[in-house]
Amino acid sequence: MIVTDEQRQRIQDAEKMLNEATASLDLPSLREQLADLNAQMEAPDFWNDVENANKITKQEKPLKGKITLCERLTSSLDDLKVLVDMVDEEQDDELLAELNSELDQFEKDVTEFHLQTLLSGTYDSNNAIISLHAGAGGTEAQDWAQMLMRMYTRWAERHGYDVKILDYLDGDDAGIKSVTMLISGDNAYGYMRNEKGVHRLVRISPFDSNARRHTSFASLDVMPEIDDADNDIEVNADDIRVDTYRSSGAGGQHVNKTSSAIRITHFPTGIVVQCQNERSQLQNRETAMRMLKSKLAEKREEERMAELAKIKGDQKKIEWGSQIRSYVFCPYTMVKDHRTNVETGNINAVMDGDIDEFIKGCLIQGF
Repeated sequence: MIVTDEQRQRIQDAEKMLNEATASLDLPSLREQLADLNAQMEAPDFWNDVENANKITKQEKPLKGKITLCERLTSSLDDLKVLVDMVDEEQDDELLAELNSELDQFEKDVTEFHLQTLLSGTYDSNNAIISLHAGAGGTEAQDWAQMLMRMYTRWAERHGYDVKILDYLDGDDAGIKSVTMLISGDNAYGYMRNEKGVHRLVRISPFDSNARRHTSFASLDVMPEIDDADNDIEVNADDIRVDTYRSSGAGGQHVNKTSSAIRITHFPTGIVVQCQNERSQLQNRETAMRMLKSKLAEKREEERMAELAKIKGDQKKIEWGSQIRSYVFCPYTMVKDHRTNVETGNINAVMDGDIDEFIKGCLIQGF
């Protein structure tokens, strides 16, 4: 006899999470906002003001997406309740398998939807500009920075985000010294902002002929991309210095031949941004200015949060004791096949606070 008590409990738990997320969204208010935006978009003179039209269009898409997703999940919940009743009545193993499959997907979708409702910060829905810098560790750190670059690029691609490299500096022997990337998509900054900090890697070095254990560091900086339509920050031309230089890279029609790369220095804050991705100096300048305004907006937000929390945070060095996360290959992967993990790029993230305690635990367990 087929018993569906477990499935019914899972449905109830998922329904509770869905109701909490829906309540936090305030759907009636969202529908009113969407109706107001649609009314403005239907006006005959809507596109007379292009800047305002782009701003309204940008607001309409995420609102419509949230409402549609909520309605789809509510419909799926009703279907699951009907399906579980059918399984009880017909006692069919195929229906039970279908129920479990749809329930697994529903729980995954509801969890993702619930997470999206938590991304309610000022800039959470914006695109993200991330910058990776190799720290203490030399070639090891530069290789580690490139590994992180690949990891975040693949994460973005799996989530349907577009990735564009804005600035890139090769390492001396391997890897990269730094890279700046734009990750475009809904809630990109909201998902990425907690990755900001120093990341540590512990592994058997592929660059060490004696196969010794090495520790490497790389820092990740995350800021939201701020469009002019959303940004009230103005940059005084007297407060910046714009430098042009030749782009670095493998060469080509324009690379290394024209001074198309742009570096902007903001004197009051000391912020420096640079872009060399585009062939046109004008395009690089526009991108660099957006990056500068984004950094200024982020700085302003950090200062506001620091004032509210009455906390003054110090910038950490890219070295031991500053990491927010550790990726430990050794001694953990000594139990496994370390060579396979290195060759396949399989990163095992271990949230440890003290590597010495971790090693001690391995020794106690006889590894």
